[in-house]
Amino acid sequence: MNHGATDVVVVEIFGQQYPIRSDLDQAYVAQLAQYVDQKMYASAEQTPGDMVRIAVLAALNIADEHFKALMAHSARSDDAQRLTSDLEQLVDDALARSAPPA
Repeated sequence: MNHGATDVVVVEIFGQQYPIRSDLDQAYVAQLAQYVDQKMYASAEQTPGDMVRIAVLAALNIADEHFKALMAHSARSDDAQRLTSDLEQLVDDALARSAPPA
């Protein structure tokens, strides 16, 4: 990251060039643009139409991937919390059984 420096990166998405002003790393911005470009072409193959329609379909596909990733991460977090709680209970039980009677 450039840490505050704003650069303009010219990227190409679906045959159009766009100047992107960002403080993100230029290579990262280019990578994002390439991903969007791929999604645009994939959407155009599935449902031909005008550029706006293709862009909306690509955005929906990207949003779907994002939400699925969030749900998968959340499920893993829930599983980890459940396992941690179970482990704590096992340790507590073991300690209670091994403690000398008072």
